Amino acid sequence: MKSVMDKKLRLYLHIPFCVRKCKYCDFVSFAGKEEQFEAYVDSLCNEIRVRGEVYKDREISSIYIGGGTPSILPEDLLERIVNALNQSFHISGTKEKRKGFHLQKKIRPVTEFSIECNPGTVDKKKLKAYKKMGINRISFGLQTSDPEGLKALGRIHSFDDFIESFESAREAGFDNINVDLMQAIPEQTLSGWQRTLALLTTWKPEHISAYSLIVEKGTPFYEMQQKGQLSLPDEDTEREIYYYTKEFLEKCGYRRYEISNYAIPGFECRHNIGYWKRDDYLGLGLNSSSMVDNLRWKNTEDLSDYTEVFSNPFSEADFFRGDNALLKPEETGRQDVPVSTIIKDVHLLSHKEQMEESMFLGLRMTEGISKQDFFDTFRQDFDYTYGETVLKLKEKGLLKEEEGRVFLTDKGVDISNTVLAEFLLDQ
Repeated sequence: MKSVMDKKLRLYLHIPFCVRKCKYCDFVSFAGKEEQFEAYVDSLCNEIRVRGEVYKDREISSIYIGGGTPSILPEDLLERIVNALNQSFHISGTKEKRKGFHLQKKIRPVTEFSIECNPGTVDKKKLKAYKKMGINRISFGLQTSDPEGLKALGRIHSFDDFIESFESAREAGFDNINVDLMQAIPEQTLSGWQRTLALLTTWKPEHISAYSLIVEKGTPFYEMQQKGQLSLPDEDTEREIYYYTKEFLEKCGYRRYEISNYAIPGFECRHNIGYWKRDDYLGLGLNSSSMVDNLRWKNTEDLSDYTEVFSNPFSEADFFRGDNALLKPEETGRQDVPVSTIIKDVHLLSHKEQMEESMFLGLRMTEGISKQDFFDTFRQDFDYTYGETVLKLKEKGLLKEEEGRVFLTDKGVDISNTVLAEFLLDQ
């Protein structure tokens, strides 16, 4: 029987509120609903307690509060959430420790605890409160230093706002800060991107995420694109930006450890690595996704339904009783099936789907896939399963194989979606 220490779980909490919705955003979030903050937090805390009963034998290895803009919540509401987490889950520790009495070398916290912040929505007082709560990693959404680029994206902050928020985080004691950037945004040029990277790296964040803009259906950008009103960089410029990013950040001491993520060694995002390695994770809050023991589900995106279901505390027994059970435990052999009224897209991954997913996600990381780990997980020989596919992609210069690991080449990264599609298995 596994001990608590062997059964890890990652937590994601969704705060669906923001000051203003960005033009590219397709996440479930709402602007101008301050009057609903408290009711939502009450419901989220009740869900935390219910889920905590079910997963009380799991140790929490990382926590990530995303949104929306979690940092627009008042400190007392966020503290209420953190207290509920600490009371409901097994969290080993979120604060740094020092080796010995005199030594100054820090040991990273056992549990990485991140929160997304929009520049301009935090100050030194709020950030000190975060630090006191045990939050130990900040993720700032900068996107670009260019004023026109920020305006085109619909962002509410300036680069000066970012500098002020970043410096306040340092003064509050945060030594693990990520900054999100966005490539291939409207009117972006290589020289503009170079300026953003040069400015950002002078502040020395520990982690930089550089994602490419994806125009999603249902967003203002999608409507603009359909009308021919969205001017995006051409494919050659986008590729130049990508290659420059890798080259420049490596010179600045950052290691690319995933297609879009760079870190000072030792500051890779543990939470995201957990996703790419298919660790179990539990989503809490509106529209959050979960995967536990290869069972997937997602919470409702209807704010009224969510707050109604979790408006009052209820017990683990209520969680599974009668019509509330989406699937009966005797049908699935599982005791952790969620509540039907707020749950959708429940799916138990087949053995085939698990192997495919391990390739799609694992190959995003620069360390790639370990053949031995694949066998240990699936009890199936890697070469028997994917040998022909790997050989074909190696001959095209899209994959490499070294010391029992398979990973994308730079050329493979360029067309990663096409490469990853090759790992779909026949029925």
